Amino acid sequence: MGFGITKVVALVAVIVAVVGGATAVSVCNVTEDGLRACKPSVTQPNPVPPTPECCNAISGADMKCLCSYKNSFVLPSLGIDPDLALALPAKCNLPPAPC
Repeated sequence: MGFGITKVVALVAVIVAVVGGATAVSVCNVTEDGLRACKPSVTQPNPVPPTPECCNAISGADMKCLCSYKNSFVLPSLGIDPDLALALPAKCNLPPAPC
């Protein structure tokens, strides 16, 4: 009987992974494509200057929202250094994040 429960749990885990994988990621009004464009600029140890695509992506970002993630595990779990992320607006000649 325990083996049957294990199969059900495994099936549920696979379904969650498939459904979760189909969901687009968006953080503070920055789309998954925007996050991807900015990732090299917000990843340690050797961040690069932001590309025009990255700057375009963060031009519509909710900076107050981004500030709320400054000390959270969410951005690091996505491979994003929060300090580098908060520095992007200045590097893109945009108003700085208000935090």
